Amino acid sequence: MASTISNFKSQLRRGGARPNLFEVDITSATGWVNNDAQTEFKFLCKATSMPTQTIGSVDVPFRGRILKVAGDRTFEPWSVTVINDESFDLRQSFERWQELINGIETGNGSVTPSEYMGSGIIRQLGRTNIGSRDPGTGGAAGSGGDVLYTYNVQDIWPSEIGSIDLSYESSDAIEEFTVTFQVNYMQRGGEEGPPTEAVKSKFIKTKAAGN
Repeated sequence: MASTISNFKSQLRRGGARPNLFEVDITSATGWVNNDAQTEFKFLCKATSMPTQTIGSVDVPFRGRILKVAGDRTFEPWSVTVINDESFDLRQSFERWQELINGIETGNGSVTPSEYMGSGIIRQLGRTNIGSRDPGTGGAAGSGGDVLYTYNVQDIWPSEIGSIDLSYESSDAIEEFTVTFQVNYMQRGGEEGPPTEAVKSKFIKTKAAGN
């Protein structure tokens, strides 16, 4: 196929995904500070990233050469940037979560992982019907919006709540802060677990065909 602008256009399906169209949900181990905070977070989560995916490499020496074989999968920390309103509800929610893990005054906290770990979901949105999305629907496809892809980050807990910089010179700015989570694993595109045997078989056949 010739490398023409028309051929490129035909491959850029739906005009390309846009980094400013996204939505984030987080299930906290302590719940939100009030009933409105979870919906508030969907609007005030200013930035995040799709999680980094890494499979390590194991070096096996052989007669002056190195054979690189696949190692274990690891998950990098995941961060969200939150706009801070005057209620401080969202920051309080994350501080309560950290307090559950390790109290500021006592140093005591929950030692059972299932008690302090939560989960999060990142939704990449499309431009179709974006104005009609209802943040209370949970973001399921067909619920009045256009969800292109999802990442579910599982067993997360806030290892760092970032500082908020204060200054007399910042007269035309709104406060924001970053929360960094540790992640045990994630699911892609709504998957509920490892690939099924049918998916594995399809992959093997596709690879054998050279596609």
